[in-house]
Amino acid sequence: QVQLVESGGGLVQPGGSLRLSCAASGFTFSRAGMSWYRQAPGKERELVAAISITGGSPNYADSVKGRFTISRDNAKNTVLLQMNSLNPEDTAVYYCNATFWVGARKYNYWGQGTQVTVSS
Repeated sequence: QVQLVESGGGLVQPGGSLRLSCAASGFTFSRAGMSWYRQAPGKERELVAAISITGGSPNYADSVKGRFTISRDNAKNTVLLQMNSLNPEDTAVYYCNATFWVGARKYNYWGQGTQVTVSS
């Protein structure tokens, strides 16, 4: 049974930092591309950052480049999102995503989300 459990969200003041963590189980983590998405009220879910199975060349949304860092620990089945210099526009529910292939079939799983609120 695939599980993605996010943690680390909360309320932070503008300019502050948070680190989100996603603990994965039920699949071969080292063979999955991992991503963080977010969805703000009234908006579509958007890709924030993605990291390949090797951890090299992560991709970021333009709005978070230079502020957010995605990383993964294949030994701990964990993907992290370090968020610095947060601003109110970063307020959203943040979701962890895992994508992998088993044979010719592609699998895509989501966590339950963690709320990040940036406000003074």
